[in-house]
Amino acid sequence: MKTVAVTGKNFGDEGKGLACHFLSRGAGRVLGVRHNGGSQSGHTVERKGPGGGRFVFHALSSGSFNGADTLWAQTFTPDLYKIGEEVQAFRAAAGFLPRIFAEEMTCVTAPDDVLLNMALEASRGAGRHGSCGMGINECDLRGRAGFGLPFGELAGRSSGEVYRALRRIREEYVSARVSEITPELTAAAAAYTEMLTDDTVLRNAAETMAENLRFVTVLSEEELQKELARTDLLLFEAGQGLLLDKDNRESAPHVTASSTGLANPLAFLRKRGLTLHEAVYVSRTYLTRHGAGPLPGECAREELGALATDLTNAPNPWQGAIRYAAHPGAAGFVRAVREDVKKNGAESVPASLFLTHLNETGGCVMTEDGPVPVKDFVRIPVFLEMFSAFYLSDTPDLEGVRRV
Repeated sequence: MKTVAVTGKNFGDEGKGLACHFLSRGAGRVLGVRHNGGSQSGHTVERKGPGGGRFVFHALSSGSFNGADTLWAQTFTPDLYKIGEEVQAFRAAAGFLPRIFAEEMTCVTAPDDVLLNMALEASRGAGRHGSCGMGINECDLRGRAGFGLPFGELAGRSSGEVYRALRRIREEYVSARVSEITPELTAAAAAYTEMLTDDTVLRNAAETMAENLRFVTVLSEEELQKELARTDLLLFEAGQGLLLDKDNRESAPHVTASSTGLANPLAFLRKRGLTLHEAVYVSRTYLTRHGAGPLPGECAREELGALATDLTNAPNPWQGAIRYAAHPGAAGFVRAVREDVKKNGAESVPASLFLTHLNETGGCVMTEDGPVPVKDFVRIPVFLEMFSAFYLSDTPDLEGVRRV
């Protein structure tokens, strides 16, 4: 079994969907592991020809069109309420549905997590953290407080049983959490805090969550080992980029609540006596950031080339408009990758760079020192030292990807 981890190098939106779509093609039996964040990720896959089009993955593996199954690792935070929409949309687009697995200790977001997240972010106004308002951090805090909602406890539950679990969380945890954050809340949070006392919200959510449980198979460790034995490619798919990692103090509090680099894939593999064969770091030929927080060298989109309108990262009330910048110099470009490799003891793992959006920048990587043609970029000594291979993408679909 080959093991590959796909990681965003920057602030997310680098092209991880395209990378997973490309790497899973013709790879045999593929198990795509979603291991960090949750449904706030939006990984786009574009396909040519009849039946093609554009699809945005949130919780399913971006290798799904190639038949990849999905595993939600216990470090992933799926939204059991929303997964039904993605499943139905994928089935309509592909004509089939790959299997979805979850580890027993994988915890799901609760509706109150989302409402708490939205109440806080709405109250922050111009000081927003850049959250998507999907409750990922609140789910993490709730789990740390001992009120996790793992699949091992949800499997086979009726809507009434799911409701009682949600009700218990509201009564024993959420009320205390609301009291804790009340000093931070403003009038802008009123609509969300009102729903935190509305029992209909929980009953409706419980019904949908119980209905969507049918799409997910919960695996014991023994059952997971059997699935791994049948797998040809184990493909780890990160949800956000390295610069949004929970430990990135330079960007705090504008970061995610999870580990975005190699930490989760390596822990998953080491637990089972396995090793990582390739670490693929993905980057656009320019930098983007969708949400609040620092973006060094931020500039107008027009300064970077003939950039297409980003349909996935459309302006929204939570993150605003997507922002743009040029990459720093060579040392700055690889800094986050070096740090990720070093802190996770992955120096022996071959690392690759997957560059996307070359078609938008005239075949150049846009740096603070000016455009660098990609043929020259891949020959820069620091990159030859860091990366054993380069994947170059000239088009939004996998037909434009080549490995050098």
